[in-house]
Amino acid sequence: MVIVKDRVRFAETDMMGVVHHANYFRWFEMGRVEYLRQAGVYLLDLMDAGILFPITDVSCSYRASARFDDRLAVETVMVELSKVKMVFTYRVVREEGGTLLATGRTQNAFTDRAGKIIRLPAEYYDRLQAKYADEEK
Repeated sequence: MVIVKDRVRFAETDMMGVVHHANYFRWFEMGRVEYLRQAGVYLLDLMDAGILFPITDVSCSYRASARFDDRLAVETVMVELSKVKMVFTYRVVREEGGTLLATGRTQNAFTDRAGKIIRLPAEYYDRLQAKYADEEK
């Protein structure tokens, strides 16, 4: 599991004083990017190699409202990895009190710049697989 900590910014709230629902997807992205970084896979390196990784499925279940200045922990776990896709789950938790705010899931496919699904080269897949295998222990 990778945990990213952040604080809710005022700009992320809506007229009701709670975090706008779209921000949870940005927080999922923060967790996913950090997961890859910790595996030694850097997004700019993938893009320089012509490898893109569009989201093909995303979901979020909202449990409680986050508010301005809340400290958050975004917990990210890879739950599936193949050479053509990766799937992550997320939990967004308010640090004070441990309230579960949201859960989510994303699926990314690996594609070339034209959008054709490709197999992730071993130099990247092996790094991701090592982290994924380490988590399964």
